[in-house]
Amino acid sequence: MHELIKTNKTLPFMRFRFGAWIISGLLILASIVSLSVNQLNWGLDFTGGTVIEVGYETSADLPAIRKSLDANGFGGAVVQNFGTQQDVLIRVEPQEGVKAQQLGNEILSILRSESDGAVEMRRIEFVGPQVGDELTEQGGLAMLTALICILIYIAIRFEWRLALGAVGALAHDVIITLGLFSVLGLEFDLTVLAALLAVIGYSINDTVVVCDRIRENFRKYHKGTSEETIDGALTDTMSRTVITSLTTVLVLTALFLLGGQLIHGFATALLFGVVIGTYSSIYIASSLALALGVSREDLMPPEVEKEGEDLEPMP
Repeated sequence: MHELIKTNKTLPFMRFRFGAWIISGLLILASIVSLSVNQLNWGLDFTGGTVIEVGYETSADLPAIRKSLDANGFGGAVVQNFGTQQDVLIRVEPQEGVKAQQLGNEILSILRSESDGAVEMRRIEFVGPQVGDELTEQGGLAMLTALICILIYIAIRFEWRLALGAVGALAHDVIITLGLFSVLGLEFDLTVLAALLAVIGYSINDTVVVCDRIRENFRKYHKGTSEETIDGALTDTMSRTVITSLTTVLVLTALFLLGGQLIHGFATALLFGVVIGTYSSIYIASSLALALGVSREDLMPPEVEKEGEDLEPMP
């Protein structure tokens, strides 16, 4: 297999782990402060609102519809195709004292005034804030369940110190990504939640590869400290990590630049999450396991006593 990064020397990753901890600690602290003060800019999936479906005679121009709604006081409305290019789904924030039917008629009037063809109202629905609260609770439980399942899997598959390091890295990734959305005021909707769960899956895949190589190196090399062994494992997997991350970032960059407004938050969360996840699999998961005292003895396979081994040889 061709390697992108070839080196005969072991790169001293763990030498810089304390500096990485300081940087990560500052980022986590800033994220928690921002989440406490600014909170998240919840999307309509979580806050509730009015859902309006309309039909056009020809393909709908979504950017023009968004611009028209923004100009008429409906800024932040979510506009997307629904099934076909002629069907459009519009979600707007709840407005005090305005019923869903009245709101739908206002929007329909705006769309008809800006369209050359006929615009037909298909349906109007109101999503209450209680549904948004339920989604928030279920989304949080989904992330918590994912972290617990990953902790159990790695503890059984490898060793509990590596498991705690992996879950610590995942929590690190989620908190900092949420902090980014809070600091920048980006809208947090279901697509961003899906991106966070995808980031968890991507990051743990990277971490499992590193943990597997750490275990192999501990069993293969009987000399050297734990720090040197972990440095060797990270050096061995560096080419794989760079190639995987680089190809993923290229695709996500295309989605971020060309994907449009509808998946902008999704692409942002994934793009940032992949970068921070690659960093955490190197400097957080491995260094936490090292700080917890992982050693060669912890990862050696148990000795299996052969049948009859304890019997004295026959004369």
